[in-house]
Amino acid sequence: MEKLIFDGKEKQLFKTDDPKVVLLKYKDDTSAFDGIKRAVFPGKGVLNCKISALIFKALEKNGIPTHYIGPAGEDSQFCKKCKIIPLYVIVRNYITGTTADLLGLEYGFKPRNVVYELRYDNVGLSKPLINDHHAVALKIVTYQELETIYDIVGRANKVLVNIFHKAGIKLVDYRVKLGYAPDGTIILADEISPDTSRLWDEATGECLDKDRFRHDLGYICDNYQIVLDRITNILEGKK
Repeated sequence: MEKLIFDGKEKQLFKTDDPKVVLLKYKDDTSAFDGIKRAVFPGKGVLNCKISALIFKALEKNGIPTHYIGPAGEDSQFCKKCKIIPLYVIVRNYITGTTADLLGLEYGFKPRNVVYELRYDNVGLSKPLINDHHAVALKIVTYQELETIYDIVGRANKVLVNIFHKAGIKLVDYRVKLGYAPDGTIILADEISPDTSRLWDEATGECLDKDRFRHDLGYICDNYQIVLDRITNILEGKK
């Protein structure tokens, strides 16, 4: 039986017999607004696990390093054990959410550049928005490591935008976490799924992500299934 390492709002992490490998289990629990709003959607964990696995496998095929190793079950996967860097990198292909509010822009505004934001993963400080110099001053990363992080995330974004576009989905924005792999290199970790992304149907503008839960737009799993079906068709040729 694996030993629980971490029990988060929406995922659990377990030890395995291999000290360099962990088991990541996706929960059906859903939270928003720093855990103020909560619900359980049966089957959500399986959907996010499958979506994230497909995405990480596609990134690996394109030379982008991730923590993903392989499936461990319908709602779980084996991953490289990482020392997580306490930063969220938010990638905004379109401006929405708090950034739109901060800058006085319409939701869905298309900037002429991709916007990368850093948030310090410190719950006690409400995960504040910081810049590169803050991250270095806090000794979270070095400038050289930031160059590596932006290179990985930038290359990943090009791959992801293309995949989702082929699936008829606009990749509005999303957040990623990175960590140090057992060999010390920086790799993508955590998950990339509708829980961590804003995904809009290109034809209708329909929301296909966790904003449905945040803004009471209805049951989320049907839309997560749409995302899974479409990217499965693109990446594996299945309908």
